[in-house]
Amino acid sequence: MQTPSDRHAYPAHWEADVVLRDGGTARIRPITIDDAERLTNFYEQVSDESKYYRFFAPYPRLSAKDVHRFTHHDYVDRVGLAATVGGEFIATVRYDRINAQGMPASAPADEAEVAFLVQDAHQGRGVASALLEHIAAVARERGIRRFAAEVLPANTKMIKVFTDAGYTQKRHFEDGVVRLEFDLEPTEASLAVQRAREQRAEARSVHRLLAPGSVAVIGVGRTPGGVGRSVLDNLRDAGFTGRLHAVNRAFPDDLRDLDGVPAHRSVHDIDAAEPVDLAVVAVPARYVPEVVTECGERGVQGIVVVSAGYAESGSEGRAGQRELVRQARSYGMRLIGPNAFGVINTSPEVRLNASLAPEMPRAGRMGLFAQSGAIGIALLARLQRRGGGVTGVTGVSTFVSAGNRADVSGNDVLQYWYDDPDTDVALMYLESIGNPRKFTRLARRTAAAKPLVVVQGARHSGVAPLGHAVRATRLPYATVSALLRQAGVIRVETITELVDTGLLLARQPLPAGPRVAILGNSESLGLLTYDVCLSEGLRPKPPRDLTTAASAEDFHAALTEALADDKCDAVVVTAMPAVGESTAEDAALAEALSSAAAGTPTKPVLVVHVELGGLAEALSAATSTGPRALARTPGGPPAGRPPTDEPAPTPALIPAYPAAERAVRALSEAVKYAQWRRDAAEPGKVPEYEDIDETGAAELITTLLAKDDDPRGAELSPEDARALLARYGIDVRQTLPAPGPDEAAAAARTLGYPVALKTTAPHLRHRADLGGVRLDLANEEELRRAYEELSETLGKPEELRPVVQAMAPRGVDTVVRAVIDPAAGAVLSFGLAGAASELLGDTAHRLIPVTDRDAQSIVRGIKTAPLLFGWRGSAPVDTAALEAVLQRVSRLVDDHPEVVAVSLEPVVVAQSGLSVLGASIRLAPPPARDDLGPRTLPAY
Repeated sequence: MQTPSDRHAYPAHWEADVVLRDGGTARIRPITIDDAERLTNFYEQVSDESKYYRFFAPYPRLSAKDVHRFTHHDYVDRVGLAATVGGEFIATVRYDRINAQGMPASAPADEAEVAFLVQDAHQGRGVASALLEHIAAVARERGIRRFAAEVLPANTKMIKVFTDAGYTQKRHFEDGVVRLEFDLEPTEASLAVQRAREQRAEARSVHRLLAPGSVAVIGVGRTPGGVGRSVLDNLRDAGFTGRLHAVNRAFPDDLRDLDGVPAHRSVHDIDAAEPVDLAVVAVPARYVPEVVTECGERGVQGIVVVSAGYAESGSEGRAGQRELVRQARSYGMRLIGPNAFGVINTSPEVRLNASLAPEMPRAGRMGLFAQSGAIGIALLARLQRRGGGVTGVTGVSTFVSAGNRADVSGNDVLQYWYDDPDTDVALMYLESIGNPRKFTRLARRTAAAKPLVVVQGARHSGVAPLGHAVRATRLPYATVSALLRQAGVIRVETITELVDTGLLLARQPLPAGPRVAILGNSESLGLLTYDVCLSEGLRPKPPRDLTTAASAEDFHAALTEALADDKCDAVVVTAMPAVGESTAEDAALAEALSSAAAGTPTKPVLVVHVELGGLAEALSAATSTGPRALARTPGGPPAGRPPTDEPAPTPALIPAYPAAERAVRALSEAVKYAQWRRDAAEPGKVPEYEDIDETGAAELITTLLAKDDDPRGAELSPEDARALLARYGIDVRQTLPAPGPDEAAAAARTLGYPVALKTTAPHLRHRADLGGVRLDLANEEELRRAYEELSETLGKPEELRPVVQAMAPRGVDTVVRAVIDPAAGAVLSFGLAGAASELLGDTAHRLIPVTDRDAQSIVRGIKTAPLLFGWRGSAPVDTAALEAVLQRVSRLVDDHPEVVAVSLEPVVVAQSGLSVLGASIRLAPPPARDDLGPRTLPAY
């Protein structure tokens, strides 16, 4: 709840850009006293029917009193939000707290009445749904917990907005009006509705960019060469199925076409009856704002800016980039770039090559996203070479080069690929992740339906690439990689591995396990493959040597036998060239392998060839369309394909690799991903604990934050940390200060012997080697002697800050931590206490919230885990109690975004139960927006 002094402050953090149902954008912001004219103009464009639905009576115009009331708000008890496009209102929503001045005193203070009005031309675009999410978030921030709305029965659209939102609600009919009352606390249903709407809207916004009916290239030169002309030529040469337009302010007035493409001096000159869906902007950066304004006024749906000179060029360019995004979104447009390489869609219905790639990629079922134009070129070229001459699974469905990704990012493209029927495998080259919490959420959902392979550049530099406005992570790359793998992301190290893994996943079914059969005509190559399998964590069978005299028929028979073996999950075929081998023999071997593989459609087959380039091409050309095309993944659909009873429309080709290491690494990634898919089918549950006091914790956090006005937050005192943890059922052993030996003795009498005496000075923390902890002090004499020894050895008591604590049962010392990382999101970490674990980095991590299965795996995920389970005859400790503490810490951080860091150290896990001996917590004001709030695009 805001204080009276805050009641009229303009809440800038409520401003947000949102994607609507049709893929366009709108800006949501608070209504101010300066909006009187906008409100009046907006109301004049609303139909009489919509006005009647809003006011329950004919209401042709707003009076001066109405305009004043609807534009003057205190932003606490009375709030109005508007959705705008091009700076003009297209919809409004407002709430009035029911117990505000003039309302019945008996009415609850946490309830408000809410009402909407949407311009008729924009109804059906999901504007009201987006406004409901944002006004509900505002209301919760202002202490309102319930909304009430009165709607005429005939206003079915608005009733549907409320009833479809997923909130817990009541509905009744009285005096000819439907009265709806609903709680604003997010529920699983409301969050699911919100996420589904987000996915459809963002996917639609990308679809509008990748499947336009018409494209205008702005900045086209009259002669060949130059960026704009190259994009235009590439569009035309690819056979774009829609309308093309060439635009350049410098064109002479009498120029009507350019090599058969209609030419215009401005997008305004294009026939008004013909829509322009996509504009590719290739003019110098200083002219881009004027071009974007023209596109917005012309009603262009989206723009690709290939122009450079933005954030990658320095502070002035960053400011220009922010303004570019603001300008594009203000007109309802999404933007790819700036400094982008372009976009490609190989669908026969579209054939879009709005990029600088001179050759249209082969059509296929792999989606490709790259933040680097150079890497994008390399990936397209490698896929073209590796795919042979066949259009099919190993080609590209869509390609997006995001450049500086100022607006459209990898998250948006993931939303599109998730249910794109033309994309089976998603390949991404990322140099930064702008919203990592959202990325992991989308990755987990996408990976459950189709493989997502990612290689990340600029991962060790500690700074974001030029042009990318992101927060640097404090976590090591290995940790971030492990966290993303938990979300189902297939992490690879190089673009070569990206292509290798993508080809396998696109061409072959997922393996049911790690057991690998190896066969071929070279004993040495088979042994190399065997060794690599072991190093990659696979379980290879002894290689089968067919000898150098093996014929194509011998390979066919051996492969058929290996695939029929119930103890085999995948087969790697190794092939060495015979002296004088011909192209015809390559083709015969390829056909033999393909036909054998087609007989067992559920197991992947890979080929390792040495100096046999002809075999790789022959395998790509061997289009076996037998039962293998119906291959199913373990417990689900074909790799990368949504569940369907229809056969795959393209053949399953055998991928070929020039080295055993490359083939086996790709297979290893497929094995791990298949296991993740099986585990994802039963992800576990986030447990509910009856003794958790979430409301009490929230109240305490609010009180503690109010004590400290530092916007960066504050470290809690041990007493406050202990009190907060207690509300989540985590008991921290009481610690009493001991500024002197007499106080230490009094503390020990209070706690009861035996006790521990330890220092808490920051410079001695985690330095057990210095002897700052004395344990099992049985009586006052031992305590006083230990106190004297500490003072003589380490310093004065005021420097050491000694404390006394009751002894805990013996056990294994562990550490539990949680942190909100700026790039990775909320992370839970676990390891054993001690220098050895810290030195070796033996810590396991999981993204928050953790499930019961996550808690089990994190305890078992460290190398020193055997110490918890009875190593070398020691007694096993109570890991169930440890898992419960991990889940409770996860709940605390997930429930309260103000909790930015938690450290429990040590947590002594005994044979029965555990003891938390030390705890620290850091609080900070919650972010204005997070991934759990209403739908919103990243701020510019």
